[in-house]
Amino acid sequence: MFFVRSASARDIPAIRDVLAETWRTTYAPFYGAAKVEEIIADWHSEKAIKASMERPDGEFLVADDGKQIGGVAFASHSAETKTVSLHQLYVRPECQGLGIGRDLFAEIETCFPGAQTLSLEVDPGNEPAIGFYQSHGMAQTGRTENCGKDESGIPALIMSKTLSG
Repeated sequence: MFFVRSASARDIPAIRDVLAETWRTTYAPFYGAAKVEEIIADWHSEKAIKASMERPDGEFLVADDGKQIGGVAFASHSAETKTVSLHQLYVRPECQGLGIGRDLFAEIETCFPGAQTLSLEVDPGNEPAIGFYQSHGMAQTGRTENCGKDESGIPALIMSKTLSG
């Protein structure tokens, strides 16, 4: 059984493993192995994970069964816009279907009292993720040609939902 908890610095190598494994499995068919490895090295480096963990406006969660980290989620909150941005929600391929994504998503929804909207970006070809988010009340509200970072050149759907605050 996996339990959701706040991530700590000691989790960084395991978090990186989850992100790398999930990206290789999910996105290599879309972008090719070389591009995926480039993204992993940049977006999912230990330095990038540490920086996310240290954001005062963020929450970094892991799903942990005591033996392994089965999934991760990272979100940040803009008090100005009252919007939570879900930057990462990834579940190890062999752990998918166990409710880990559901539990991480539910916890993120409650981490930012006063937030009114939850927003995220998802690859338009990632139908399982889109279906997951739709089943959790998300709807497409836009598109971007630069997912994640400015000038990434990676297209994404923008999905949002209203939070009960």
